[in-house]
Amino acid sequence: MSLLFAAGSSTTELSPEEFRAGLFEALERLGPRKRVLAVPPDFTRFHSKAGELTDLAYEFYGERLTDVLPALGTHTPMSEEQLRTMYPKTPRGLFRVHNWREDIVTLGEVPGEFIREVSEGKLDYTWPAQVNKLLVGSPKGRSAEGSGNGGHDLILSIGQVVPHEVVGMANGNKNVFVGTGGVMGIHRSHFLGAVYGMERMMGRADTPVRRVLNYASEHFGAMMPPIVYVQTVVNKNERGELVMRGLFIGEGEEPFERAAELSLKCNFLMMDREIKKAVVFLDPHEFHSTWLGNKSVYRTRMALADGAELIVLAPGVHEFGEDATIDKLIRKFGYCGTPKTLEYVKEDAGLAGNLSAAAHLIHGSSEGRFTIRYCPGHLTREEIESVHYEYGDLAEYRKKYDPAKLKDGWNVVDGEEIFYVSNPGLGLWTYKGRFKN
Repeated sequence: MSLLFAAGSSTTELSPEEFRAGLFEALERLGPRKRVLAVPPDFTRFHSKAGELTDLAYEFYGERLTDVLPALGTHTPMSEEQLRTMYPKTPRGLFRVHNWREDIVTLGEVPGEFIREVSEGKLDYTWPAQVNKLLVGSPKGRSAEGSGNGGHDLILSIGQVVPHEVVGMANGNKNVFVGTGGVMGIHRSHFLGAVYGMERMMGRADTPVRRVLNYASEHFGAMMPPIVYVQTVVNKNERGELVMRGLFIGEGEEPFERAAELSLKCNFLMMDREIKKAVVFLDPHEFHSTWLGNKSVYRTRMALADGAELIVLAPGVHEFGEDATIDKLIRKFGYCGTPKTLEYVKEDAGLAGNLSAAAHLIHGSSEGRFTIRYCPGHLTREEIESVHYEYGDLAEYRKKYDPAKLKDGWNVVDGEEIFYVSNPGLGLWTYKGRFKN
């Protein structure tokens, strides 16, 4: 049975008691387990409700929950404070750190012919299906070469489904193959999405990157223990409170697909007119880099008019890339748009060897269509302008566009209409004329 629990609608508000009961019902239906690995998100998905669900998984399994591996991808490992804040009831000793450069097992390769097909002929490299060694089991006596068998009999992949710039809709098997993935797999999947076109991907469950991940699940998934996906849909209610709109639990693609369908209703704002000036606030507890903070660009770009201005209030931003190598590449090339980035990939071996950085340079550019003005808490004017952004003084812009006074959506400030987004990670905004089918 692929679906173990399903509840939700665009008006549903699942209480903690209700989603606890739903999770426990699903885990009961699975039957006894001896060693469980939980793969929840890191602090960049603090609002996903995955922290509460991970704590509940520990409540249910106790000592049988032996490992918790946050799906870091390329992100910085969680701090003790972040762990305490997001997972207050799960023992610290259970947490493991994913190292995307070292802790990797390659299960197999998606062939270049398949990549060529899904990319419409733009790319033809193979794609390695890489996961953290803790995820690899040995069903039927088989194991991956060089694997570190975690000995688990269940993987709980926990996370939020929401529009996403690389894969179209976040979560599902992305949490496994990217969240616990390796260097080459992350680089090549990011680049595939960027070259195919971010604006053709966001808000869609069926994309080239998703098809690659599904190919990997179908052909190499048996090399891991059974994976049960715990998928949430979260947005704000009319009172401005974050609420769980849906919870879908089960194996295979159905939990993700059901959550993606609901997420489009909850997290996707289709607008009747374009935005000429947008102000996006990046919570300093959540956003420390442009690598993450450029959700402000990704999630609003399809709603921004030509010639618009995007103002990013970024009090916590102190770096460009969370990975040292990627940070250097962003500083070297800047957010220069698709044509220049593709030129640099051909010319520079360092960028060609870090294709997720190249993808990020494409994603974070306006392609010359609108102005991006970053107001960082811990980067200088010279640093911001060196990566081809406009600089804004944080104190000045925060005084004028005070997050404490603005409401999500349209506001009038000093006689000027602006559109305000308090957290770009919670949705996708688009003008209906830019979103087809």
